[in-house]
Amino acid sequence: MSLPKPPVPTYELELPSTGKTIKYRPFLVKEEKLLLIATETGDDKAVRDAIVDILKACIQTRGVKVESLPMFDLEYIFLRVRAKSVGEEVEMMFTAKDDNETTIPFTLNLESVECIKPEGHDTKVMLTDTAGLIMSYPSMNQFITSQILQKEQTTDEIFDEVIACVDQIFDGDEVWEAKTTPKKDIKEYLEGLTSKQFESIQKFFQTMPKVSHSFTLTNPNTGVESEYTIEGLTNFFG
Repeated sequence: MSLPKPPVPTYELELPSTGKTIKYRPFLVKEEKLLLIATETGDDKAVRDAIVDILKACIQTRGVKVESLPMFDLEYIFLRVRAKSVGEEVEMMFTAKDDNETTIPFTLNLESVECIKPEGHDTKVMLTDTAGLIMSYPSMNQFITSQILQKEQTTDEIFDEVIACVDQIFDGDEVWEAKTTPKKDIKEYLEGLTSKQFESIQKFFQTMPKVSHSFTLTNPNTGVESEYTIEGLTNFFG
């Protein structure tokens, strides 16, 4: 008689981008092993493939296209999956800001971490009174590069990411869809902007939603309170 499949719990979460509820399950041991092996090889493609396969397997709701989800959705999902896989509480240590010496222990409940959506953030970037761009969010590629592989990108790679996030370019009533416009034309358009205009595009990325958690700790030696903020997926696991 063959053994039954081990029971695996499922959970629900709301996608920060849409508010849609999806179901997910924790990593399985074989999946964590797959990711560890891929990471140890140093092969970026192997890591990317492993992350995509694992997220697809853990997300139980049909019709969710992992590769198309915004980076902050992926951060949020990955955080929740990891929390249910390895435990919701993480023991961390911080250095007191008032003396830069005293270490303060802190227990972070990963379930309390949310995706912060800054006020005033907009996917429409106005360059003049009548011209601008409609932007889309970085997705799977940027998520893996920055949050999993933790790699610094070159200027050219960052510029390519900006190009990839352009959804539409408009000027008055005329609209150009990025998916039907040659990449080189979009690149020339962006390179033709003034520094101030390009700053408006940079602001879109700087203010887009992100997984973040702020809290206050008290230095036990001085009684001084300081505020701390954790951002970046790997920082939530010590």
